[in-house]
Amino acid sequence: MKILSYILSPIFLVVFLFFLTIFHPLQWIGRKVFGEKTHESVVDLLNFFLTKSMLIIGVTVGLKNEHILPTNATLVFVANHQSISDIPPIGWYFRKHHPKFVAKIELGKNIPSVSFNLKNGGSALIDRNDPRQAIAAIGKFSKNIHKNNWSAVIFPEGTRSKTGNPKPFATSGLRMITKYNPDGFIVPLTINNSWKIFKYGKFPFGLGSPITITTHKPIKISSLPFDELLETIETTIKKHIV
Repeated sequence: MKILSYILSPIFLVVFLFFLTIFHPLQWIGRKVFGEKTHESVVDLLNFFLTKSMLIIGVTVGLKNEHILPTNATLVFVANHQSISDIPPIGWYFRKHHPKFVAKIELGKNIPSVSFNLKNGGSALIDRNDPRQAIAAIGKFSKNIHKNNWSAVIFPEGTRSKTGNPKPFATSGLRMITKYNPDGFIVPLTINNSWKIFKYGKFPFGLGSPITITTHKPIKISSLPFDELLETIETTIKKHIV
């Protein structure tokens, strides 16, 4: 299997980078010429192609959602984090909710498509080594998603789990988002198996492990005190990690 991985991984990498590269100018044109909605549609297509490109290494992505998600309120998607492969499927499957990500500031520099979208598409770029900057960025982000009826996507572990085992959830970012969106809903998400793409390290890629994203019941933010809300979210997400 690892020998096959060495054969398929370069093909996947080339295709993945091709989509990032070709969609960078398309995003620029969409944003600068046609406006925000066109840019968002271009990003949706990018997320679709990035998600489907994983089929080259035999990785399918499935969404399990048995719940009706509110459409007239801010949603805050809270998920465990296993790899960069978590991000395009969330962007694609929940596109009608206009998901905007809380991401580390390093991703806003020199990455085709990714950096442009994070800097221009309404996401929050935070410096984990500068608490003052991070608080200000998340505060602005929290107000913007409320104003525009966007949704937020946050990974409270703060960094990816390389083995699938969840890390403790940090509270500050999520606390800020809920403070400015008390009438919104938390939507817990459990992601399984995406870490296996990188089980050998950065290269080659792991083959044939289907990624699943499980949507849990939305929770009204104002229905629980924050500490109880956080405990409920963390317990729900981690209980379903395989």
